Amino acid sequence: MAKLSVIGTGYLGLTHAACMASLGHEVIALDVDTAKIQLISAGTVPFHEPGLPALVAHAIASRRLTFTTSWDDVAEQADIHFLCVGTPQSAYSEAADLSQVRGAIQSLAPLLTRPSLVVGKSTVPVGTAQWIADTLVAESPAGVDSHLVWNPEFLREGFAVEDTLHPDRIVLGVSHESDIDTLKDVYASPLGEGTPLIVSDYPTAELVKVAANAFLATKISFINAFADLCDATGANITTLADAIGYDTRIGRRFLNAGIGFGGGCLPKDIRALQARAAELGVAEQFDFLRAADDINLSRRTKVVELVKASLGGSLEGARVTVLGISFKPDSDDIRDSPALSIAAELSGNGAHVTVHDPEALHGVQARYPDLATAETVNAAVTDADIVLHLTEWKEYRTLNPAELKSLVKNPIIIDGRNVLDLDTWSNAGWTVSYLGKPGS
Repeated sequence: MAKLSVIGTGYLGLTHAACMASLGHEVIALDVDTAKIQLISAGTVPFHEPGLPALVAHAIASRRLTFTTSWDDVAEQADIHFLCVGTPQSAYSEAADLSQVRGAIQSLAPLLTRPSLVVGKSTVPVGTAQWIADTLVAESPAGVDSHLVWNPEFLREGFAVEDTLHPDRIVLGVSHESDIDTLKDVYASPLGEGTPLIVSDYPTAELVKVAANAFLATKISFINAFADLCDATGANITTLADAIGYDTRIGRRFLNAGIGFGGGCLPKDIRALQARAAELGVAEQFDFLRAADDINLSRRTKVVELVKASLGGSLEGARVTVLGISFKPDSDDIRDSPALSIAAELSGNGAHVTVHDPEALHGVQARYPDLATAETVNAAVTDADIVLHLTEWKEYRTLNPAELKSLVKNPIIIDGRNVLDLDTWSNAGWTVSYLGKPGS
């Protein structure tokens, strides 16, 4: 088995490190955040991801996974280094902030004294891989024996362990064919299950992830645009999506109308792609992504306006309950969460907003002190003038509307995910509104 390092212990890095250790590799994971390393070394996963805490604990107990803050440890103990640092949106533009990538490579390269392989997994603008490859050759003592492979990640929050251990494809951007066999050994288990292997150059491998995310973002915004048309005409967006989804060229997945996409990937990735396209002189070809982004953000305003209309035109003093603030279920990620954005906007317009979420309440009041939090659904909805269902956690889909009706002031609910059963809720005395389809 290989001796690997994983640079960065965020969502991508920690998941990758634990999964590689579970496949039998020896893994040393590095982060410059000492407090985080101490926390994880004690077996605590600092974010919610189903199945990951047990995997980390088992990997630590088996001694196949260790942690460090020392670049010397990483260079000494491993010959294959997975780059898993963050590439958030820049604070000054829509471009990706590559400071963590540059910092990691500039810290690691001078310590590579023997033949080594760096494997990039972070999502970066096309062209970044070549800069990394050139930097490794120029700044590492091993020179031309320091190689780079670009191996993009395709993790879905809530399914990250499954997606790492059993990926639907493995993409390798290479400049040295010998590195293909090295990565085949690392990924022997999923490849043995029949996972497709795609080998390409650096630019193609870099573009695969952002192209996939751009397509998915466009598909979501497409159906949400039609949801507005359905609202204007009395049509039903769910039936429409079902009907066009039977066309195998289209497919049904990602055609669920609602409050739109968020999280740490799709929004920043499509914006970074537009910024990079502009740098490369092909900005106009990606104007559709600007439209997709605008449609996506408009969903949040639409919900706020729907709440206002449902309350007679004013939010001032209204008691609003928001069920779900993570950007998707089975995650505690509130980065660019449409649900949290809606809650904050309602509060900013004079409403008294109480939020509930099974996993994402921590840290909310530090960022949004005007939002009240509730540990239970019953506490959250008590005396509410209106309830918003904004993240489709399973526990919300199985709520008892008759029981909740006895707690609220007004039995009005807006289903921002279009998944609550109309008959069940309306028969229990609720007025139900959806996005793009008739309610009660």
